[in-house]
Amino acid sequence: MTAPPSDLAATGPAGDETLDSRPEPRVLVAGHDSATFNGIRMALEEAGIVVCGQVASAAELIEAVTRLEPDVCLVDVDVPGGGLVAAAEMRAWKSSVAVIMLAPDLNEEDFLKAMAVGAIGYLPKSISAVVRAVLLGEPAMPRPLVAVLMNRLRGGGAKRHLVVPDGRGVDLTSREWEVLDCMREGLSTREIAAKLLIADVTVRRHIGAVLKKLHVQSRREALELLRSA
Repeated sequence: MTAPPSDLAATGPAGDETLDSRPEPRVLVAGHDSATFNGIRMALEEAGIVVCGQVASAAELIEAVTRLEPDVCLVDVDVPGGGLVAAAEMRAWKSSVAVIMLAPDLNEEDFLKAMAVGAIGYLPKSISAVVRAVLLGEPAMPRPLVAVLMNRLRGGGAKRHLVVPDGRGVDLTSREWEVLDCMREGLSTREIAAKLLIADVTVRRHIGAVLKKLHVQSRREALELLRSA
């Protein structure tokens, strides 16, 4: 992990709030690897950053965020209950806490999911003063993954074209295709929501949009149409 830029805590223009003028950040750590996270706690405390709590599961994290009101959560991707699930839930009830996902290695799929559910950073577990940079509004992610995010987002809004048996062309968004693929796997609404880390109501909305575009009335009819396409 490289150190933050040397001017990170420099005095800004008149009237601007800089990190030096802010209260010390409060950090909540979530992970089941006690050795790793005790090390993180020690590193943060040596840097003058307050560790307000340490939890060992996603459920404990959700409860602790409400009770302890941290500024930043450092969350192990593999925490029991799912770090990504916890981040998505916090985003759902509009928690203002900044979430940084910590991973044992740099996995592109987990990285993109972390960004999709509202995490502000995705880092290897060897972390240092990055928390301070996050509190100044800087994103926290390893440089090799910046290109991954840019490439995915550039194509994220692209539509995929499907020609159905009657000759019509149908354009589906990338998310609608993902939902459609899950339907092909026979997944229920709840299972699709869990796989894509979105709410049940969002899944139903995407399914409704797909059915409307395909001019069919049910999932079964949609799948039959796709099989004959």
